[in-house]
Amino acid sequence: MKRKGVYPFTAIVGQEDMKLALILNVINPALGGVLIKGEKGTAKSTAVRALAELLPAMNAVKGCRFHCDPEQENLWCDDCSKMKAKGEPWQIETLKMRVVELPVSATEDRVVGTLDVEYAIKKGEKKFDPGLLALANRNILYVDEINLLDDHVVDVLLDAAAMGVNTVEREGVSYSHPARFVLVGTMNPEEGDIRPQLLDRFALSVTVTGEHDPADRKEADPDAFIASYGEEQKELADQIVAAGKLLPSVQVAEEMLDKVAELAIALGVDGHRSDITLIKTAMTLAAFRGRQEVETEDLKQAAKLALPHRMRRRPFEEGTLDMEKVLTILEN
Repeated sequence: MKRKGVYPFTAIVGQEDMKLALILNVINPALGGVLIKGEKGTAKSTAVRALAELLPAMNAVKGCRFHCDPEQENLWCDDCSKMKAKGEPWQIETLKMRVVELPVSATEDRVVGTLDVEYAIKKGEKKFDPGLLALANRNILYVDEINLLDDHVVDVLLDAAAMGVNTVEREGVSYSHPARFVLVGTMNPEEGDIRPQLLDRFALSVTVTGEHDPADRKEADPDAFIASYGEEQKELADQIVAAGKLLPSVQVAEEMLDKVAELAIALGVDGHRSDITLIKTAMTLAAFRGRQEVETEDLKQAAKLALPHRMRRRPFEEGTLDMEKVLTILEN
């Protein structure tokens, strides 16, 4: 059976903020995810799957339940670390990034995995049955209608997304494994709201409206249509990979940090998460643009993605960001 082609990411018309937010989280999964608000038919799932297809295959330790990166020793699971310590050879395989979907009905055990406490007591060894967070490591975890998900499960997801590690504890027995993934949550505001405490923990938030799903567009020759975007796809993929390598060397000037603090105070944003997220987003933007120094333009774009959902708001109302005030502070 012939594999159905995936709609090219670079062919998606409009929704620039959504596409940029997704790209930034792929470059820097430590950002903490993106929440996409919008009605059905606004290319949300299309964009997520298209981005996963766009990226080049990655190296992974063959047979590893968490598909660890053989080059990232600090992110290895216990099994890979033990194998390497014993000098046991391992094989490398290449895997495409995939989209792991988390259903609204998922229980906590299904998400985080389970520990066999009885086995641990009898055998003195930990027996762990992986959950969706294990499958999501180094992939995209996609949660449609996240506003309808149990709040505790959302908490677990956001903790893992922020820390890059999933820890399961049962009856005094604990097990940790790498869970570094891109968290993408989508919701239709008409179907219910999400608690402000959880909303604040998403790094970025975008609202999509007005565009029809490009996946519904009919092409006389789909293969030729996809092939026509091959060069653009490769250019963007190369840019994303290069940005990931450049990111650790990106610097932020002291005056930029002062402006971010001034901005948070002026807008009345509570806590320090907004400051940290804004800076991390600006650094990722700089890397995406091929620079090692954060510029004012990066802070402007980062503010547009990281601050609106953190603005004080009344119940059932959207937070609004005063961009004029943002520009006044950042440009002076």
